[in-house]
Amino acid sequence: MQKTNAPVAKDLVLVGGGHSHVAVLRRFGMRPLPGLRLTLVTRDIHTPYSGMLPGYVAGHYGFDECHIDLGPLARFAGARLYHGEVEGLDPETRMLQIGGRPPVYFDLLSINTGSRPATVDVPGAAEFALPVKPIDAFLRGWERLIERVTASSGRFRIAVVGGGAGGVELALATQYRLQKLLAERGDDPERLEYLLLTQGPEVLPTHSEGVRKRFVRVLGERSVRLLTNHQVTEVREGAVRAEGHAEVPADAVLWVTSASAPTWPAQSGLAVNDSGFIRVDANLQSISHPGIFAAGDVAALPDPRPKSGVFAVRQGPVLTDNLRRAATGRDLRPYRPQRNFLGLISTGDRYAVASRGEWSMEGAWLWRMKDWIDRRFMTRFNELPDMPEDAAPELASGVADQEAIRELSTLAMRCGGCGAKVGSTVLTRVMQRLPVTRRDDVVLGIDAPDDATVLSVPQGRLLVQSVDYFRAFIDDTYTFGRIAANHALGDLFAMGAEAQSALAIATVPYGRERVVEESLYELLAGALAVLQPSGAVLAGGHSSEGAELAFGLTVNGLVDPDAIWRKGGMRPGDALVLTKPLGTGTLFAADMRRKAKGRWIEDAITSMCLSNQVGGECLRRFHATACTDVTGFGLLGHLLEMTRASEVDVVLEVNALPLLDGAAETVAAGILSSLQPQNLRLRRGVADLERAGQHPHFPLLFDPQTAGGLLASVPAGQAQACV
Repeated sequence: MQKTNAPVAKDLVLVGGGHSHVAVLRRFGMRPLPGLRLTLVTRDIHTPYSGMLPGYVAGHYGFDECHIDLGPLARFAGARLYHGEVEGLDPETRMLQIGGRPPVYFDLLSINTGSRPATVDVPGAAEFALPVKPIDAFLRGWERLIERVTASSGRFRIAVVGGGAGGVELALATQYRLQKLLAERGDDPERLEYLLLTQGPEVLPTHSEGVRKRFVRVLGERSVRLLTNHQVTEVREGAVRAEGHAEVPADAVLWVTSASAPTWPAQSGLAVNDSGFIRVDANLQSISHPGIFAAGDVAALPDPRPKSGVFAVRQGPVLTDNLRRAATGRDLRPYRPQRNFLGLISTGDRYAVASRGEWSMEGAWLWRMKDWIDRRFMTRFNELPDMPEDAAPELASGVADQEAIRELSTLAMRCGGCGAKVGSTVLTRVMQRLPVTRRDDVVLGIDAPDDATVLSVPQGRLLVQSVDYFRAFIDDTYTFGRIAANHALGDLFAMGAEAQSALAIATVPYGRERVVEESLYELLAGALAVLQPSGAVLAGGHSSEGAELAFGLTVNGLVDPDAIWRKGGMRPGDALVLTKPLGTGTLFAADMRRKAKGRWIEDAITSMCLSNQVGGECLRRFHATACTDVTGFGLLGHLLEMTRASEVDVVLEVNALPLLDGAAETVAAGILSSLQPQNLRLRRGVADLERAGQHPHFPLLFDPQTAGGLLASVPAGQAQACV
């Protein structure tokens, strides 16, 4: 990944991790454009490669072999990764609406979300059929179908709706896998019946006659019953109905029909064709909104082509070049789709049919060639090169328009001290966008233009206060704000306190005024998403500009004097309860090195976004005697603080420790947090160090946690119920 200190001049947002966008990310990683900030918005962290999906379904590939991990790829490209689904677009204000987070601004937008089988117009299809897209949902449904088939007895009928290449491949691949599983269990694979329904007079209508004949023969050899001229009009539980035909019994229905577009592009006012796909010119740019691009299945080109990943892959380099050109004000270049392309269609087993124009061929060697081509393609994105630090990037001034150049020219001369504060106008706009919450015991808060917050402490209660502040370790500003708020509030909940108020401390990177405003807004919106459910109000704070994003909060809480939890309350015979899994330190150290899988990081973020408030309430119900939150000093460091204060020893069952997915793997690979060596000095507190140190999970005792869980001692008789 190329690191640049150039201030942000323009924002390029990529929607979807499709075949074109993975090429865009890789190429920007190889040759970044300083001043252009990339953001990837994706519903799936692991994007499937469509060419290998039938092989995965058939059991020839594992999950990671046929999925591109967008986490390391986004980091390689220097792109912010926003995990979410687009719900709307306002092209005029250049705002993208994403579920569960604030809108995202863009200067340039590129859309590569793929398509979905059209089920909306067929009654019952959405309820009783399993569509092949979105692929992640299909794969979950496929696993459930495997369980149904293997648990069944007697005849089991599967109907595949769609006679194109996708339907034929899926029918043969699923049949191969299911029959193989039944045979391995000593069951009769012949009890599985397959039907392939197509609305036209033949299968594979866009391929040559030779290809069609080959597949009609293969389908016959595999006992797949072919039903042509079957326009499906209804799907219901246990059956499929087609116009002019008797009802077709089916215990399961796989849906692989013609593609349909997402609804939000048309609703946003983008020019779309009759099917809802985004109309683009030869440069892959929207014909109605310059600065918005589309590629792959979601795009409708002037010279239409089949909905195939082959074309999306070929569009990637042209799309990358045109996004660079659009960012720097240069003329765009056209994409010229190939007339013919080599299609390799698998037959479920390790055998394939080749198709190009009127020519066709088949054989096991063609499957081996397809396998080699597919694996080589995947290697480009899952085995990313190490880039030299001194690679010469393009000039940042080329990114910006004249107004941006004038604005950016002042950034190199930013002042320190109070001169580093975020400007009053920006701050005012941000505060006007944020919701204001109030509490009676916050006398003067964020809505009062005074020099300090004024708090009231109710009689008979104590004020509990803590502060946390750290540099960003993820590029998603909103999510970082959520995690930082959870991390800070953890100290209050570990003391048994009720959250009352918070003061925010934010450092946002240098950039254009709009960029600074959006960064500050996203940070505070993320923090408020955590503070408000906890009962705390944002009462004030301080913001400044700096070289990198950092955020923290001073948090205030209230507690009854006789209800305070201390670290020193552990009693002999108590049991230890930990409310969150360990591993954030090693996982994010691995993420910085692009060695962590995207799903590992996503699971870790989900854990960090989980509040400790409910966990604290649960521990209170089960009479916890002492409590702390596990953060920077790791589990062992914080536990030693408790044992020393309580004057007790503890026995840790290391095998019982909950771990985040992937943490054991990254520790085994020797990837540890930079704070680990300092935490490791505390190993002198371990009695049987030689034996304990041999456990593979031993390093995780010293792993620094961000927004970690609560560690509490609970009476032994209450521990299991508490868990």
